[in-house]
Amino acid sequence: MRTKMDPKRNGTEATEFILLGLTSRPELQPVLFTVFLLIYLITLTGNFGMIFLIRFTPRLQTPMYFFLTHLACVDIFYSTNVSPQMLVNFLSEKKSISYAGCLTQCFVFVTLLLTEYYILGAMAYDRYMAICNPLRYSSKMSRPVCICLVTLPYVWGSAVATMQVTLTSRLSFCGPNTINHFYCADPPLLMLTCSDTSIKQTALFVSAGINLTCSLLIILTSYIFIFTTIVRIRSSEGQRKAISTCGSHLTAVSMFYGSLFCMYLRPANKQSVEQGKIVAVFCIFVNPMLNPFIYSLRNKDVKQALRGVLVRSLSKVDKTSASTVSH
Repeated sequence: MRTKMDPKRNGTEATEFILLGLTSRPELQPVLFTVFLLIYLITLTGNFGMIFLIRFTPRLQTPMYFFLTHLACVDIFYSTNVSPQMLVNFLSEKKSISYAGCLTQCFVFVTLLLTEYYILGAMAYDRYMAICNPLRYSSKMSRPVCICLVTLPYVWGSAVATMQVTLTSRLSFCGPNTINHFYCADPPLLMLTCSDTSIKQTALFVSAGINLTCSLLIILTSYIFIFTTIVRIRSSEGQRKAISTCGSHLTAVSMFYGSLFCMYLRPANKQSVEQGKIVAVFCIFVNPMLNPFIYSLRNKDVKQALRGVLVRSLSKVDKTSASTVSH
């Protein structure tokens, strides 16, 4: 273990950490590398595909798809923050990460996590305005308003992440440097410190609780008004159409928040860290991979836009083939 002297504490400080990963069994490392590489490639392909599809399809230039574009961006960076390091570690004997790299990973993770909280909240508010106030939708969800609704989550997420990482950086890591996880996460990190973690533990729990509660409250309040409005719609076709516009978002929200409640609202101990690995896999890898499919397979506009892109692509191929044959 590489260390550095800290004159203030007359001891040593860790300059790197060893990540134990998902398993210590060597025979499983190549298999896990293949599985997670495939998941990462699907995540990149699906989310980049969603971004380009929305960007180059005129009918998808609406607030809902504007938010969906940013959700796809967050999912890309969310997965990229962990996946490359994890993939390298699967094939490396020494699964290390520097102290600075560990803090950077924590910062990016918290920033993107909170950003996704409130982007999902903004998407719920957008559905509320579209269904409950359709006549005022254009004015209430104007371009400046949408930009503001996606900018604030990034700013707030960065501010909270800065506070959390600052508290972590003030802790002394003078003992073991082995993190029982596949990325730098706060709960297993806190088990390695020689310092009093009461302030950090409290800040972590309060931050997770407040942000989870506030973002979820925005979503729940929006959907209470939405379902109240849907019940008042006399046409069954109108009700079905209104519900279909919310189905994809509700599915994504259920998956995201379900995994987060299991992951964060628990004390940091050996048992919770082990359980947290499984939940973290779902949260960091599975959710970002599935989101593009959830929004495409359950969304009529996206399916039509995708069908249009495929038709245009095939027609270009046919024209190119015909031109080649004629020459």
